[in-house]
Amino acid sequence: MVKCTHKGCGKDFVEAENKDNACQYHEGAPVFHEGLKGWSCCKKRVSDFDEFLALPGCTFGRHSTEPAVAPAAVGTGESTKTNDVPTTAKASHVTEDGVEVYGKKPEPAAAAAAAVAVEPKKEEEKKPEVEEDDDETVPVPEGTTCKRRGCGRVWKDQATSRGSGAEAVCRYHPGSPIFHEGSKGWSCCSRKVLDFDEFLKIEGCKEGKHLFVGANSQTEEFVDCRTDWYQTQTNVILSIFAKNKDDTKVDFTEDSINVDIKMKGNKRYKKTFPLFATIDIATSKFTVLSTKIEINLKKTSGISWASLEPNDQVKTWTTFGVSGGGGTVGGTEMYYNADSPLHHINKK
Repeated sequence: MVKCTHKGCGKDFVEAENKDNACQYHEGAPVFHEGLKGWSCCKKRVSDFDEFLALPGCTFGRHSTEPAVAPAAVGTGESTKTNDVPTTAKASHVTEDGVEVYGKKPEPAAAAAAAVAVEPKKEEEKKPEVEEDDDETVPVPEGTTCKRRGCGRVWKDQATSRGSGAEAVCRYHPGSPIFHEGSKGWSCCSRKVLDFDEFLKIEGCKEGKHLFVGANSQTEEFVDCRTDWYQTQTNVILSIFAKNKDDTKVDFTEDSINVDIKMKGNKRYKKTFPLFATIDIATSKFTVLSTKIEINLKKTSGISWASLEPNDQVKTWTTFGVSGGGGTVGGTEMYYNADSPLHHINKK
């Protein structure tokens, strides 16, 4: 197996199984501005670095092993558009969490006073953090990525990911990301780089066990989502209404589709739809929108579907007319192919 080089994906894949829409990634560049983090190809911005890494890709395509080409820097454009920070401005200071702060730096006297004020609390802040461990009684969903920073390993099975082999060893960063005047690194490491892709490749400085679910993780909750569909003479469009999506997968077969949507709050929608008629897998596709998933199924014939799924109870349904506009619904002449379920009707 090889690892996809697309930003925001990084999953292992087999080229023989690589196909359209298999990869969900970001085609833009990372944007860090006044504590907010996001991608130039997306509008969403977050403040937490882990949330930034978890932002689902906005582009779908095939996995790739080509070296990532660094896009043009977006910091200047972002500053110019918002007029918040001049293009030549530098961070006045950086917080302990690595957040760059622009504007007037606090006066030395005020800083000294603040230091005196927090001095009694330093003993508490220096207490070692208790790192979270996996509750191995909780099942791990297929395709889950280790939650420790800098690891990136994907769950395979109990023996591989929690056994004694090399893939069971987690190499991660226990510290926080630091971005300062163009350099990027981790508070637990001395290494600093300029390129964001190189930053993501910095190997973890600590070894331990993977964290796939966490000790406090709740059992995954399967939920139901509202669906709706309509059709044209050539396509069937299915909408599945779901918000706060983390990951979306749709697998197409000739007579069914498998939908798997992971949402925030440990919720998941998973369903297989058997289809009324066959579809063309190569030209069928899906699009992830903010409030729904839109699945476009390409019919292999121009017949009308009586329902989305096979249904023996349906006796009659709308057919596509060819007169008055070609392919309109409710025409005076019926249009069907030789393999249509209406083949038993004799034309006069």
